[in-house]
Amino acid sequence: MLKIVKIGGKLIEDEDKFQSFLTDFAALKGPRILVHGGGNFATDMAQKLGYPIQMIDGRRITDENTLRIIIMTYGGLINKNIVAKLQAKGNNAIGLCGADGQSIISKRRVVKDIDFGFVGDIEEINTGFIASLLEQNIVPVFSAISSTREGELLNTNGDSVAAEIAKAMSLHYDTSLYYCFEKKGVLANAQDDGSVIEEMDRKKYEELLEKKVITEGILPKLHNCFQALEQGVSKIFLGDFQLLQPGVKHTKITN
Repeated sequence: MLKIVKIGGKLIEDEDKFQSFLTDFAALKGPRILVHGGGNFATDMAQKLGYPIQMIDGRRITDENTLRIIIMTYGGLINKNIVAKLQAKGNNAIGLCGADGQSIISKRRVVKDIDFGFVGDIEEINTGFIASLLEQNIVPVFSAISSTREGELLNTNGDSVAAEIAKAMSLHYDTSLYYCFEKKGVLANAQDDGSVIEEMDRKKYEELLEKKVITEGILPKLHNCFQALEQGVSKIFLGDFQLLQPGVKHTKITN
């Protein structure tokens, strides 16, 4: 079973929770892949450098300066720190972005109503390259940066990176996808962290959407989840930094 785990930037900022998560991740048996973002790190760096942050409906506009900061923070500071910590925990990890081995090929997002700038939509995953690393017991650690065929680096949604890798690798492995973020799962009440919906299929998802129970922040995650299940991913789980521990309450997504 190949396990693909996406960790959110807010968890990375909390050193105690981050270390706990990495200990659990490092202890997993079998092939595994870690995907990370780090939006708040990029925002803090931009503010220190005096660059304005543009957000529309919660989504970042990536101009040239912002892209440079994302490459530095995601591909450098965060990625290499994660790799070093996993090496210290006995995992032979390697830090990657989409340009490495042409592993995540994307195209720049087409401008419709909003120009998001240097943002990539994924076209292809190089499964052969990724599989070759896994076969050597190497743990790939992907930052949320993809690359065009022409060699342009692009900011790419980390949840989408994890989902696209999971879908592509499911052709070769029995694959599970985990989203670790600041909540214990999908909540029936956004104000109550204990109101975790422990299992959700598409019918229940649509019912909760109609009742406006599901908040906008988690909608893109759930969209990625159901799309991944339809395209070969075996199991999907959502939860907090303890998600990889047995017996911890979380949300399981099913068809």
